[in-house]
Amino acid sequence: MTAPLAPPNGERRWARLLARWETLLVIALVGLIVLGTYLSPFFLTPGNFSNLIAALMEVAIMALPMTLIIVAGEIDLSVESMAGLASAILGFLWAAGVPLWIGIPLVLIVGALGGLMNGLLVARGGLPSLVVTLGTLALFRGLALIVLGPRGISDFPPEFTELGFGHVPGTLVPWPFVIFLGLALLLGIVLHRTWIGRQVYAIGKNTGAARFSGVRVTRVKVSLFVLSGLIAALAGIILTSRLSSARADAGSGMTLTVVTVVLLGGVNIFGGSGTIPGVVLAVLAVAVMQNALRLAHVTVEVQSIALGLLLILSVVIPTFAHQAKSAIDRVRGGRPPPADSVPHGERALS
Repeated sequence: MTAPLAPPNGERRWARLLARWETLLVIALVGLIVLGTYLSPFFLTPGNFSNLIAALMEVAIMALPMTLIIVAGEIDLSVESMAGLASAILGFLWAAGVPLWIGIPLVLIVGALGGLMNGLLVARGGLPSLVVTLGTLALFRGLALIVLGPRGISDFPPEFTELGFGHVPGTLVPWPFVIFLGLALLLGIVLHRTWIGRQVYAIGKNTGAARFSGVRVTRVKVSLFVLSGLIAALAGIILTSRLSSARADAGSGMTLTVVTVVLLGGVNIFGGSGTIPGVVLAVLAVAVMQNALRLAHVTVEVQSIALGLLLILSVVIPTFAHQAKSAIDRVRGGRPPPADSVPHGERALS
């Protein structure tokens, strides 16, 4: 019997494009924009788009290093309390008369040291990152309460608060969005175009094999946690600027949204795959969804349910798709999919 003809190269490329998780996110984003337009006449106004972007930027910024950590097979649940600790220390230093040009670098150093502690406990101590960062989640929040207590500091200078809710001159683009795009570009290049990114993927796929192939697993993991702590502190500074107030409870509840955004962006919770562009698309999708629901006067409780469903679906859909593809392969004779069916670092539906 004559073997079936292979599809042309062009058709294969289109099939691979349609099978990518990022393509599904683009379709979902368009659908959410249409939904937002239907729910509120104010949705498509330039001012509203500026507001919906600014409202999620701290989460978006923390999601970028979280992407690298989860790709490497770990997780950092302490980011929200590190943002709160950064806000508390910055407020304490400012109230004590320390200039911001000194206080901000000190806060960033504290963030890096907190990440270093997480990294050493996980990579050198061999402890599960889930347990370690749950512990430091409580630890950092407790330190923030000791530093600042229940009070808030709100007399920051206008040039500092401009960072949080100001716009690029002549546009409605918030400054935090510019910072987010810069970090996304930088970390995207690192993850997808450098040997560091290849090592991160290798660790996430098989830590033992990566170590035997010469990858310095401990150093890479510690560096990723340091980066996460540093950028979480930066997010805490931006949050303080946007709210014009430093509080110990700043950032509360953000970790769930950060993890949701990363997983919705196509990052495998077990490590080894995921992309920065996918996470950027997920940030936009979540921002549009939350803004549309808010304009429709949907309660906070229902918004929380929607976010939880997104988190579940971002894990369930790829898992079921992979199981279905494996079953089809077994029916066809157990032929595995080609090794190059999904480009390195990308996540497909199958």
